[in-house]
Amino acid sequence: MRLIVVCVGKIRDPFADDVAHYERLIARHSRLETVELPESDPAREGEAILKRVPADGYLCALDREGRTVSSESLAAFLGERRAGGRDLWLAVGGPFGLSSAVLERAEDRISLGAITLPHQLARVVLLEQLFRAHKIVLGQRYHY
Repeated sequence: MRLIVVCVGKIRDPFADDVAHYERLIARHSRLETVELPESDPAREGEAILKRVPADGYLCALDREGRTVSSESLAAFLGERRAGGRDLWLAVGGPFGLSSAVLERAEDRISLGAITLPHQLARVVLLEQLFRAHKIVLGQRYHY
């Protein structure tokens, strides 16, 4: 299974170092790919995301109205996706979130919490939680 994070917007400082750090850590446990798409209006961003996700790809949208997950439930979700064998696509929207077309296509929607995060910070938090989820799945220590 590949883990593909498709993001609207190019990562910038001060978040770039954190993203690179967690991408390196995750790469030890999973095939991770990142797709950055240009910012525009949400409808165009949505079209660009949906063009990238193949029909057999499992699309999970980051959505503040999605289901709230703990680190442990995210690890269980990741374990289920690995067992399913399909590539997991995680969509992170831009400043205005994800289009309704992406949310409708998504097989799951998860929330990083009730607060609204800037999209670049949401990407860092997502990657950190994916790293933590891999450690949980592997039964390894994850508090550093």
